[in-house]
Amino acid sequence: MAATTCSHHSPLPLPSSHNFNRHNRHNPLVNPTVSATKKGLTQTRYRKGAIKCAREFSDFVGGDLLKPDLGKWLADVEEHKAIAIYSPHEGGYEGRYLNRLRYQGYRFLDLSARGLGDPETTLTKIHPVCPAHVGKQPIARWYFPPEVDYRLSLLPPDAVGLVVWILEAKVLSKAELQFLALLPTLRPKVRVIAECGNWRKFVWTPLKDIAGLTANEAV
Repeated sequence: MAATTCSHHSPLPLPSSHNFNRHNRHNPLVNPTVSATKKGLTQTRYRKGAIKCAREFSDFVGGDLLKPDLGKWLADVEEHKAIAIYSPHEGGYEGRYLNRLRYQGYRFLDLSARGLGDPETTLTKIHPVCPAHVGKQPIARWYFPPEVDYRLSLLPPDAVGLVVWILEAKVLSKAELQFLALLPTLRPKVRVIAECGNWRKFVWTPLKDIAGLTANEAV
């Protein structure tokens, strides 16, 4: 009968406690335990620490999809007519509320506050625009119709109204925000949505509160 032979392989040396603590002193998941062997070497055993993380149902499904606030959103838009919104930095949340206004029959005019100029002149009056002349062409001046009045004239018969969506409205002054808050009073079919900043979740408030208007001035 053939004799059975077995070979013993020495295990790979584990890192010493000095090197381990030097590289993992800031790791809260690992708790080293040093033990002495028969040969005088030190071995480090790793034990994971228990860390408890609070989990909610919205972490698995999506917090934005669980908020039944679309009805309140529509009611506030119809009541206040000018809304200041604060959306998360990653973006995408405001599109859900925009689409709900679109389903109600609103048309949209998207404008950026940067380069808008005077909101009263640009939105409600005939305003001049000077194109770039590149240093050689003569300086020209073109006159454009009011943005809001022009878009209102192009609304289809089944449209409920026009939503003026102002991007980056946080750069506007208080006087400019006050005019935007009063714009639905001047144009009854107009609603104003101004992106005035960012927050951890999508929130909104009447624009007159941000602009510093009293209840009597906003009427």
